[in-house]
Amino acid sequence: MAKACAVTGKSSLVGGRYSNRTRATQYNPCGKVRRKANLQKHKIFVPELNKHISLLLSARAVKTIAKRGAFKTLKKANII
Repeated sequence: MAKACAVTGKSSLVGGRYSNRTRATQYNPCGKVRRKANLQKHKIFVPELNKHISLLLSARAVKTIAKRGAFKTLKKANII
C-alpha cells in the first residue's frame, strides 16, 4: 500500500526539476523527481473512546487535529 495521510489523503507527487541551463537553452537535461509528502507516525489519544489510535499523518493533518479535536476530525475522515 502506498504511503498516504489517513486524514487528508496526501501522498507523493511526480514533478520535474528545472535548472538554470534549461532557462538559457530550452533543453531539459534534468529528469523527473518524486516529491514525498511530509508524513509522520502519530499516536493520538481520543478521550471520547478512551483509547489511543496510531496513524500516519501529514503535517497539515496534525495541525487540523490540534485545532478541531481528534474525535471530530477522525470521524469526518471515516477512521472511527
